[in-house]
Amino acid sequence: MLNRKAMALVMALVMVLLMAVPAFAQEPAQIAVWVAFGTARLDWTTQKAAQFNAAFPQYNVVVEGGLTYEGLDQKIKLAAEQGTLPGIVQYNEVSTTLARDSGNFKSIADALGDRTEVNGIPANFDDFVAPVKNYYTLDGKFTSMPWNASSAVMFSNMNMLKAAGIETIPATWAEMEAACETIMGQDGHPTYCFTWPNHGWFFEQWLAQQNASMANNDNGRSARANEVAFNSDAGYATLSWLKSMYDKGYLYYGGKKDGDSWDYVDQSFLPGTEVAMAIYSSSDTAYYTNTGKTNGFDVAASRLPYNQDAAGGWTGNIIGGGSLWLVNGLTQEQEDGALTFLMWLTNTENAAEWHQITGYFPVRQSSIDLLSTDGWYDVLDAAGTSQVWKDDAAVQAGKGTSWFGANPNFIVAAQQVADSQSTPATQGAVMGAFPDIRSIVTAATDTVLLTPDADVKAILDQAVADATKLLQEYETLNAP
Repeated sequence: MLNRKAMALVMALVMVLLMAVPAFAQEPAQIAVWVAFGTARLDWTTQKAAQFNAAFPQYNVVVEGGLTYEGLDQKIKLAAEQGTLPGIVQYNEVSTTLARDSGNFKSIADALGDRTEVNGIPANFDDFVAPVKNYYTLDGKFTSMPWNASSAVMFSNMNMLKAAGIETIPATWAEMEAACETIMGQDGHPTYCFTWPNHGWFFEQWLAQQNASMANNDNGRSARANEVAFNSDAGYATLSWLKSMYDKGYLYYGGKKDGDSWDYVDQSFLPGTEVAMAIYSSSDTAYYTNTGKTNGFDVAASRLPYNQDAAGGWTGNIIGGGSLWLVNGLTQEQEDGALTFLMWLTNTENAAEWHQITGYFPVRQSSIDLLSTDGWYDVLDAAGTSQVWKDDAAVQAGKGTSWFGANPNFIVAAQQVADSQSTPATQGAVMGAFPDIRSIVTAATDTVLLTPDADVKAILDQAVADATKLLQEYETLNAP
């Protein structure tokens, strides 16, 4: 049996050996990431996490998904109550104020402090394209990490348009009406001319195009919003135009609202027989373009049609999509790992690849430059000769030969937001209770469309009253 001196010597040797174990042999820091996506988008993110873990073995990032934004929001709320939040969560852009007010997250700027890199990954915020950087900069700080950024576009079945003798894709509301009159006047015309999801984001897009805000205090940018303001001339014009197109039998409305409204657009446009045009999100550019090819028709993406009678003309469009938020209260090791993953996942190469497999536009200018250099945005003429994208307006209007191109549909959303003026309207609203306010807008839209001789102004005024009450209740409970 060892005496005390021998035992002490053995213990000392054990401690030396333990101290000599290299850092990489220790258990990696666990970092859970919750996202709303499923299927191919979740698969891609999971594969990226595996690549990250191989490159940074001191961390183990595990991605969970498969929910809607609404479902994920409920999961996050429950986890916050139970003290079981992961390291990173995804929110859509409309929930930015809710995330910020919850106290559950730390801004990217605060987590970085004076550092310009973490684990060799640079924090180059100046590389983010201006609309993205502007949206996610609040109170002068970069809040969450932009990831999936989109804009509203229109997909056209070019076989149908050409069959009706239409060579130029409509760019304005008036041109949409004229095109629909032509399409629906042909023998063998589709059931409807166009469709769109009854989702509040599109109403907000049409307001921004007319330089009109959703809320006061510069859309909640100069001070917290405490009143909504969407019963403006722009809001009235938007719902009146939709009502007119619906009453004429041009617009297909599937009767579903909010997150449930996307499916009826997919089901009506993608078979290639029911509707000629679909207003949608650029996030599914790859899906729509490829499904069109599979089903035997050419899909051309173009900008969201705008109100040609708006004072000042077209101002611009807002971004959509979402961002990744860093959970507050992590250990320093976990926080550094989460920061490293956030910056790595959105680096030049990954942001470019994410754009290619989805249609979300690249959040970094360096990604756009890389894709341009690689020929991703080249347009091919009828002879197959490459022409570098120089005149987006001509191509997206149907005057060029974009449907001969390799990937011209993918540039439309990025070009649309890049050409937008920077105003409070085009920056997008930030306010409390925004998801519920969107539902009030879609309910009002539903009422306008389905009510014969609807009083659009009265319906819109009531929606504003209801939404302002909701917002002020939120501010009473949550404003700092």
